[in-house]
Amino acid sequence: MKIGFIGLGVMGSRIAKKMLEGGNQLVVYNRTVTKTENLVALGAQRANDIASLSKECEIICSCLSMPEDCEHIFQNTVLPYARTGTVCIDFSTVGVKTSQRIYTQAKENGISYLDAPVSGGPEGVEQRTLTIMVGGEQEAFVKVLPLLKLFAETIEYLGESGSGSAAKLINQYLVAVHSVAASEAMVAGASFGLDPEQLVHLLTASYGTSRMLERHMKHYVLDRQFQPGGAVKYVHKDVKLANQLFTQAGIGDKLGELAETGFHRAIAEGFGNEDMSAVIKPLEKLCNVEVKRVY
Repeated sequence: MKIGFIGLGVMGSRIAKKMLEGGNQLVVYNRTVTKTENLVALGAQRANDIASLSKECEIICSCLSMPEDCEHIFQNTVLPYARTGTVCIDFSTVGVKTSQRIYTQAKENGISYLDAPVSGGPEGVEQRTLTIMVGGEQEAFVKVLPLLKLFAETIEYLGESGSGSAAKLINQYLVAVHSVAASEAMVAGASFGLDPEQLVHLLTASYGTSRMLERHMKHYVLDRQFQPGGAVKYVHKDVKLANQLFTQAGIGDKLGELAETGFHRAIAEGFGNEDMSAVIKPLEKLCNVEVKRVY
């Protein structure tokens, strides 16, 4: 089986590697060619363009940053060239309507399209514990399930096109809200002279804990290490889309709107390319404290 993979960023490169390690033929494309080098060294084939990749692969995967990139690439350079019967798996986080528009065009071309966003970060891929939320045709899902099992532990088929994207945005809503709440809590603690490491230990053993509190503080903030596992700018994009989804559901005032503001502020202050945990930095500046490990 020949698999094409478009988009070799933090997540895409790792997912593609797991597919290659699973014994699959892999054709890769990335706008920045240097990002293909490690996979080519492991046996992948580099495509010169997306059109040629689409023509020769039975399964086409993508992991892209922005909804507009995703829609443009599929509508203009994947679907016009892919063969009838091809299955497309999109691991990107996009809006429900974006997924449904791509699905509709794919179906008209005799191609299956699955919205299959992922959660768990790069460590989830490495440990094969990723979560995948899938919408689209169930027959196509069953066909690619063995491939997904190479790097994911929790794989849920949720129903019609857009279902996977909706579930992912709900997840990202919680990621954003919990990230800002954890940041506010830790900055408040530091302002009152509490030892940050001790406070994290206490909170993670109490009802106030969250996965974002533990992730951000233990692996990024306390050590002041903000190399991105998932960048601030992408969480901002996700929670903005999630807020639109929640508004469509009929929910008015939302905690997510405050979270969106918090992530927007972090971008405005120059932290957009840092890990999402850097959403704490504007709050630290505001309160004149720094949440860090005391050695």
